[in-house]
Amino acid sequence: MVDRINSIEVLINKEKNTALQTIAGKVVDNKRLSFDDGVLLFKEASLPFVGTLANFVRENKHGNKTYFNRNFHIEPTNICVFSCNFCSYSRLYAHREEGWELSLEDMLKIVKEYDNQPVTEVHIVGGVHPKLTLQFFADTIKAIKTHRPNLHVKGFTPVELDYMFKKAKLSIEEGMQFLKDAGLESLPGGGAEIFHQDIRSKICNDKVDADGWLKIHKVAHQLGMHSNATMLYGHIEEFWHRVDHMEQLRQLQDETKGFNTFIPLKFRNKNNQMSNVAESSIIEDMRMYAIARLYMDNFSHLKAYWPMLGRQNAQLSLSFGVNDIDGTIDDTTKIYSMAGSEEQSPSMTTEELVQLIKQVKREPIERDTLYNEIKNYSFEQNVLKEELINT
Repeated sequence: MVDRINSIEVLINKEKNTALQTIAGKVVDNKRLSFDDGVLLFKEASLPFVGTLANFVRENKHGNKTYFNRNFHIEPTNICVFSCNFCSYSRLYAHREEGWELSLEDMLKIVKEYDNQPVTEVHIVGGVHPKLTLQFFADTIKAIKTHRPNLHVKGFTPVELDYMFKKAKLSIEEGMQFLKDAGLESLPGGGAEIFHQDIRSKICNDKVDADGWLKIHKVAHQLGMHSNATMLYGHIEEFWHRVDHMEQLRQLQDETKGFNTFIPLKFRNKNNQMSNVAESSIIEDMRMYAIARLYMDNFSHLKAYWPMLGRQNAQLSLSFGVNDIDGTIDDTTKIYSMAGSEEQSPSMTTEELVQLIKQVKREPIERDTLYNEIKNYSFEQNVLKEELINT
């Protein structure tokens, strides 16, 4: 701890910008950064400056612990009533022959493929299909929980939920209770994009707005469910839009304490209507993670999706505030690869994830969805192969 504080003091003394010195002092004293502080960091702070501060916060919160979970994804459909300019994944209903649609039986079959594997979570997200109803998804969740009661079901973005509830003529409160009763246990963080309407109107104008997104998560938290939060960065937004987005999440977290983790998502420009927009550099990616760690003081965890960044960049992020790199995922996941991710086959065994984390001198911790620790791999010389674990 003393060494970390000394490194911060050296950083402060070298920094000529007095406003940045003040921000560094706030970080050391565990004081909340203001909106203007956040904007200033984006505009003027160097990568070494924010990185050193973010690593200080990360290690104060978690030491060297780096979390992952054993999960798999089910994507019920990529057919969608919405047409978001940044989306490489969905297909409009008029072009449904280019997409897919899974039945309840199809999804249950995917779950059964993992019967002999120690996965702890199924993550269900997809497009907004005009003919798939709230009852259909409730029945799917019930079937999954009947087959494997201990498998945590995390599912559906507010974009999907808003459409389901309106179609079923239910309030958010009624709809969320209905799905909770069916066995839904938490929400992923997708669909947030950038909250400010000036940006939202240009990239995803026809889907649920920021107030609707936040209300659905708030109701979930009030029902005792946890959720994640995301932000799509690196496209047409300005720095202050990012801070505005994080500020709204931070305020809701102050109120409900229901968010597990914050996940900055890098915009990818492949196969979508925004292919003319350049992607952010790796330097800007690391700055984004670092500033998020500094600003989101009431979020325990900061996650980087390794399939979107690539394995080496995910390792790098662990020095810029990140303490979670998601999970083993599944090689059928299409959202990442269709968006032009670094990993065209986004799947890693537990052994590979553990070694990825160990290579950068961090402690690999297998967790469940709610960050309860399942196993610490840091003191093992070798990790059993997946096939040995599964026997």
